[in-house]
Amino acid sequence: MRLPKDVWDQLKNKTANDLISALRKDGWVLDVTRGAEQIYRHPTGKRVSIHYHPKKTYGQNLLKALLADIGWSIDDMKRLKFIK
Repeated sequence: MRLPKDVWDQLKNKTANDLISALRKDGWVLDVTRGAEQIYRHPTGKRVSIHYHPKKTYGQNLLKALLADIGWSIDDMKRLKFIK
């Protein structure tokens, strides 16, 4: 996933709580919790595993992989108020 610099500047400061909040707004529900791993499921059948550490941000590669698994476009992230 290739994103513009202004989008990455916003994403690099997002915490696990921010990501989970946006997931819930988009209809994802918590399915299973195993330690720090939380698995969310979307009504379409997609699943994503989030490593939950409160107030921690994700590294660039992990965040890219999570966004690819979730399948959000820039417009989706704006709609969910995940970015401006």
